[in-house]
Amino acid sequence: MDISSVHPPLSNIQAELLKIFSADVPDEHLDELKSIISRFLLDKAREKADTAWDEKGYSDEKLRKMLEEK
Repeated sequence: MDISSVHPPLSNIQAELLKIFSADVPDEHLDELKSIISRFLLDKAREKADTAWDEKGYSDEKLRKMLEEK
């Protein structure tokens, strides 16, 4: 099956995952893949949060003050 012809169009990650999962992968490998993907996404989310934190000039003290105001 040509993955690019599936509608609605798949994202690049969906297409790659379909290629991986078209093979018969043991369940323990699937668990490991899920863990790797989860870690990857968590790392990317942390990077974005760190960037936002730095751009806004936040600090632990500033955060404490914001929390006390509420």
